[in-house]
Amino acid sequence: MPRVHWAWWVALAAFVTLIGAAGFRAVPSVLIDPLHDEFGWPRATISAAVSINLVLFGLISPFAAALMDRLGMRRVVAGALVLVAAGSGLTVFMTASWQLLLCWGVLVGVGTGSMSMAFVATVTGRWFVRSRGLVSGLLTAAGATGQLVFLPLVAALATDHGWRTPSVVVAVAALAVVPLVLTLLRDHPSDVGTTAYGAPPGPVTAPVAATGSSAARAVRVLREAARTKTFWLLAGGFAICGASTNGLVGTHFVTAAHDHGMPHTTAASLLALIGLFDVAGTILSGWLTDRVDPRLLLGAYYTLRGLSLMVLPSLFAENTEPSMWVFIVFYGLDWIATVPPTVALCRERFGDRGPVVFGWVFASHQLGAAIAAVGAGAVRDLRGSYDLAWLVAGGLCVGAAALSLAIRPTRDPAGDETRR
Repeated sequence: MPRVHWAWWVALAAFVTLIGAAGFRAVPSVLIDPLHDEFGWPRATISAAVSINLVLFGLISPFAAALMDRLGMRRVVAGALVLVAAGSGLTVFMTASWQLLLCWGVLVGVGTGSMSMAFVATVTGRWFVRSRGLVSGLLTAAGATGQLVFLPLVAALATDHGWRTPSVVVAVAALAVVPLVLTLLRDHPSDVGTTAYGAPPGPVTAPVAATGSSAARAVRVLREAARTKTFWLLAGGFAICGASTNGLVGTHFVTAAHDHGMPHTTAASLLALIGLFDVAGTILSGWLTDRVDPRLLLGAYYTLRGLSLMVLPSLFAENTEPSMWVFIVFYGLDWIATVPPTVALCRERFGDRGPVVFGWVFASHQLGAAIAAVGAGAVRDLRGSYDLAWLVAGGLCVGAAALSLAIRPTRDPAGDETRR
C-alpha cells in the first residue's frame, strides 16, 4: 500500500483550520438582529464590528504570510486560534458597543486574518508542485464548508438559547483545532525529510528562515508589487469580489431575507447552501486553473456573479421559491471560485513573493467587503430596503471582469514581475 505523502496531511490540517476560520468569521452575520433586539444598537453599528473584522481579516493576511516565513505556520496558526477563542468568549460579558468592536472586530479579525487565503498560498507554494490549482481550490472551498457547518447551528442556537451560546461554541471550537494543528501542520517538507508533492527527486535541504522584521518584509513586497499594473488590476478586481460576497451577501443576506418574512433559520440555511455549492464550484475552479488562462476564468466568474446579483432583489419572498433555489445554486458555484486563478496569477507574476503579494491582494478583498458591509447597512437604515445595494454590487462585478481581462498574458509563467 503506497504511503500517503506528508503534503496531504498538511493540506488536511489546513483544510480543518480554514473551515474553522470561515465559520468563526461568519457568526456575526447571524447575530445582527439578536444584538439589535437586546441592546438596541443600530444595525450600522453592529455592521461596523463586522467591517472591522473584514478589514483586519484581509489587512493582517500579508503580515501573517511574512510572519510564517520567519516563525513558521504552526506557531502563527496555533496562536491565531487562541486569539479567536479569546475574542469570541469575551463577548458574553460585553455591555457596550465598543466591546463588540473590540472582540468580534479586532480580536477575531486578527485571529482569522492570520488563517486567511494567504495561508492557502503559503501551503500550496511550499508543499505542492503537482496539483497546485486543485489543492488551492480544495483549501479555498474550506471557507464555504465553514459556513455550511456553522451558520445553521449558530442560527438555531441563537434562536433557541440566545446569542451568547454560539459565542461560547465558537471559542471552544477554536481551541479544539489547536491540537490538530500542532500534530499535523509542518512548515516545510524538509521538516519531515521529504520534498514537495510532485517535485523532482533531489536532496532534501532545509530552507533558510527569513530574517529581519516580518512587517518590514511585507511592506517592502507591497512597495515592489505596487509598481506593476498587474497588482492594481488584481487588487481592484478582488476588492469588488469581497464587496459582492463577504461584505454584502455574507453579512446581509439573512437580514434581507428576513425583511421579506423569511425566518432567520431558513435564510441562514440558504446561505449555508451557497457554501455547499461553492465547495463544488471552487474545486472545479482549481482544476480549471491548472488548464485554462486564469484571466479568462476571472472575467467569466465576475460577469456571471454580477448578473445574478442584479436579479436577486426580485427573488426574495416569505417562502423559498424555485427561482431563489436557482440563484442559490448559480451564485454558490461562483462564490469564491475567483481565489484559485487569483493565487495562480500572483504566483506566476511575482514568483516567491507570491504568497505575500496575494496577502495584499486579499487585503483589498476585505477592504471592499468592509465598505460593502457598512454601506449596505446604511442603505437598509436609510431606505428600508437592500435593493440598491444588490444592484450596485452587480454593476461593480461587471467592472471587475473588465479589470481581470485587462491583465496582459505573461510570456514567462515562471517569471517574477517585480524583477522585470
